[in-house]
Amino acid sequence: MSITKMLRKLVRRPKKKPTRRGIPKGLAAKLAKLDKEFEKAEDLLVRKFAIGPTKIPAAIAYFKGMVDDAVICQGLLRNAMLELRQVAPGKEHDEGSILEMVKQVVTVAEMEEVNKWEDIIVHLLSGRAILMVEGMGPALSIDVTGWEHRGVEQPIAEAVIRGPRDSFTESIRINITLIRRRLRDRSLKVEMYKLGSRTRTDVALMYIADIIDPEILAEAQKRLEAIKLDSVLDSGYIEELIDDCWWSPFSTTQETERPDEVVAGLLEGRFAIVVDNSPFVVLAPTTINTIMQSPEDYYMPWMVVSLVRLVRFVGSFISLTLPAVYISLIGYHPEMIPSRLAQSIAVARDGIPFPSATEAFLLEMALELLREAGIRVPGPIGQSIGIVGGIIIGDAAVRAGLVGPVMVIVVAATAISSLLVPTYSFALALRNLRFILMLLASFFGLFGVTMGMLAILAHLAALKSFGVSMLSPWSPLRVRDLQDSLIRLPMMALHRRPGLFRVQDPTRQEDERPEGKDH
Repeated sequence: MSITKMLRKLVRRPKKKPTRRGIPKGLAAKLAKLDKEFEKAEDLLVRKFAIGPTKIPAAIAYFKGMVDDAVICQGLLRNAMLELRQVAPGKEHDEGSILEMVKQVVTVAEMEEVNKWEDIIVHLLSGRAILMVEGMGPALSIDVTGWEHRGVEQPIAEAVIRGPRDSFTESIRINITLIRRRLRDRSLKVEMYKLGSRTRTDVALMYIADIIDPEILAEAQKRLEAIKLDSVLDSGYIEELIDDCWWSPFSTTQETERPDEVVAGLLEGRFAIVVDNSPFVVLAPTTINTIMQSPEDYYMPWMVVSLVRLVRFVGSFISLTLPAVYISLIGYHPEMIPSRLAQSIAVARDGIPFPSATEAFLLEMALELLREAGIRVPGPIGQSIGIVGGIIIGDAAVRAGLVGPVMVIVVAATAISSLLVPTYSFALALRNLRFILMLLASFFGLFGVTMGMLAILAHLAALKSFGVSMLSPWSPLRVRDLQDSLIRLPMMALHRRPGLFRVQDPTRQEDERPEGKDH
């Protein structure tokens, strides 16, 4: 077929008639259209009543279980039916008068005039009530949400000894309130999005306008607006869709269930993404340094915290490399082990049928199985499985001569070290990379471990989170930001916000020391 014929065929193709999505003025037509939209939706309730002295037909529609019934009866139906009886006959037939009178008698804090049928559907599904009146084109969307939700409880994934005990819930309103309670700043902004063509999930982008870098904010807004998905069920969906590098084991965002950590991040020039139905909030930009910090670091004396941070970094390095280093030393470089220690290991491994690499993989896999089993079963049983199962399996394997006691110690030390990482997603990435390093150690010894570590460092050096290097402030080196990295200086020395986030207002606290004098 020639290009000319193809063009003619396209030109002759009949155009589709645009679908009318307006709101009909007749109440019967509105209710018929609503029944057609929500066919076989038994939880959709429609309450018909009359308003005014001339008994103008009206109706209110809402989904059962998503609204507060007391507010529906007292603040809406009662007032609309009784108060409007005092209106002089004749005035209520004007559309504008009806709308204004209804707004005046409905004692609900938040209501909105809706002029599109699609908006009526979205508001209904969001837990709002829709008030429709005969002869009135627009409808009123009234906020009467009141579904059951979990209360504010103690954090589970990020527990601390000293610090606040509240954590986020599955309600976006409660989560935003928990942040506003701590951050009473007029510059705190909340931008609302509805993501997911079917779920229409409420998503809030929160930031401090006079602190955050405009380029970082624009990039965050751009990525959120680019999400075209049919469902958003948790903040993990958003986290993966806005990630800088989807194939990296390291996430370039940070998840947290603690409001105090979100507030601290906002004050550093970062932004937070709050997702309805999710108890975890996404923070970005993110670096390895921020991932390895705990909110408790700022509630304890600085010298104690500095030591704990060093232990935390050493523990993460041990959890990543210890099994691979042990495999390399036993299998390829036994001369690097002190003679007396080598003799003890040789005696302990006497009669073991497997090489050290197979030992390590068997025990690590058994540990991962126990860890997953402990998560999937109910809480009290999970703790018992994790502790008792590890002891029984380790002791039985040693007694059966399948693995050596030294390997059990190595794997146990690795498991304990991995618990020192504050962020679960980062600890999970280290667990996955640990197996890759063990595989390299099995084939190439310490040379393979070294090459693997260099590859991980090179990847982290190239990885960015919304334009910020994941290895900041170490690479590129920012000397000023080192005061809150491996160690934390006293609060009186932290005068500036981290410069790596390119904040507009760098001052955290005023330096009132006299010039030329140090305290």
